[in-house]
Amino acid sequence: MHKLYYQHPGTWFGDCMPLYADGAFQLFHQRDTRRPEPFGEPFGWALARTTDFVDFEDLGEALEKGDDDAQDQFIFAGSAFEAYGKYHALFTAYNRDYPAQGRASQVLAHAVSDDLTHWTKLPGQMFPPEPGYDPTDWRDPFVLRDEENDRWVMILGARTDSPKLAVTGRTVWFTSPDLEHWQFQGDFWAPGLFTMHEMPDLFRIGEWWYLLTTEYSDRSKTVYRMSRSLEGPWSAPVDDAFDGRAYYAARSASDGEHRYLFGWVATKEGDDDLGAWQWGGTLVVHEVYQRADGSLGVKAPGTVEAAFPASEDLLGRAVTVSSPDGQQVVDLGELPGDEPFIVRLHLDDVDARAVSIRLFGDEVGDAYAFTLRQGERRIDFDRVPNWPWYRFDNRGLERPFVLEPGQGCDIEIVVDDTIATLYVDGVALDVRMYDKPGTGLGLSVTDGSATIGTAQLVTGFTKE
Repeated sequence: MHKLYYQHPGTWFGDCMPLYADGAFQLFHQRDTRRPEPFGEPFGWALARTTDFVDFEDLGEALEKGDDDAQDQFIFAGSAFEAYGKYHALFTAYNRDYPAQGRASQVLAHAVSDDLTHWTKLPGQMFPPEPGYDPTDWRDPFVLRDEENDRWVMILGARTDSPKLAVTGRTVWFTSPDLEHWQFQGDFWAPGLFTMHEMPDLFRIGEWWYLLTTEYSDRSKTVYRMSRSLEGPWSAPVDDAFDGRAYYAARSASDGEHRYLFGWVATKEGDDDLGAWQWGGTLVVHEVYQRADGSLGVKAPGTVEAAFPASEDLLGRAVTVSSPDGQQVVDLGELPGDEPFIVRLHLDDVDARAVSIRLFGDEVGDAYAFTLRQGERRIDFDRVPNWPWYRFDNRGLERPFVLEPGQGCDIEIVVDDTIATLYVDGVALDVRMYDKPGTGLGLSVTDGSATIGTAQLVTGFTKE
């Protein structure tokens, strides 16, 4: 059971529509009961409120689903925002039975609220798919105010009406002067890369605009593009993602000082390391920051780090691990049982084929490991040792990472139950672990050397 990361009991956390209002982050989200499987029972939007991503106030279902024969049998993802003295929700009204009746399954809809917890749906404001677009893939609207042009902009995920394997996914857009009258503007970003775009997001930091989308046909990640203009053209940074395959459908929100990314870490079928990824899981929040070149990095929110008051120095001095021809493993200590914890390492003078941080190892050497592969310029996660016939499916659990020979880096790993979240120099990688062999923490160096400058185990996680 997770104690740090958020997941309402008996449900799995789906797409999140974050809004900062009334001094807190209002997290509208879907709660899937998985009876009998993901999307088995219809859902609306539940609401949880937090100021620190550690303590969450549950406010139950706020935007309720409709009857089984209604267009909004399910409330799929959308956008919540404040305008003209009210709160607004532009959302996807979905009925899974409509395609068999020759009707569009996904239509955009509008609701308003005075208090965020009671919503009135506006029946006169429904936006069916535009001609030429797939009537079963028209969803996840995001609305923002374009002050420079005195208008509202709504973007959403869509695709052309084409075979499902055709890579015609695109972000389309509407504009409005008043949130009542909308004009369809066509394609906003149509790169020809993905079969579908989900959960688009659009925001500005300084001179850069950032366009986010989540795609499920290439690497199943939330990716972003950059532009000096709200309308593009959009360019891709070398690392165009925030996290790995397990982290999905991320949307952002800002309190005016900091911007955070709200995505869910998927579970695996049967709680099995070899199981397929499932829709829904557990909320994990990253803090977003802008690098000097305009690209985006992520890190753990400071409020999450502050919830761990105890720190243990695991070494007491710098230790150099060296193995010019082979591998050397050093034991760093024991990990807590069921409590969340953080491992922090500072590495210096890294010049090796691989450096692995081994989690939950046993006396034989069986463990999970984040491995920095310096020559290959990436970090991955796997079970070590693995077998040719696999005992852990790590597809998609890797991130690009550049560390030149002789350089150092700071590594932070947050662990809560089955989830481990790695942060290193703005790169994140979330993973699931279902079969921990032991409690050991270790580090190995292969074909080279690295100095462990500091090693800390941070514990004592507390909620208010």
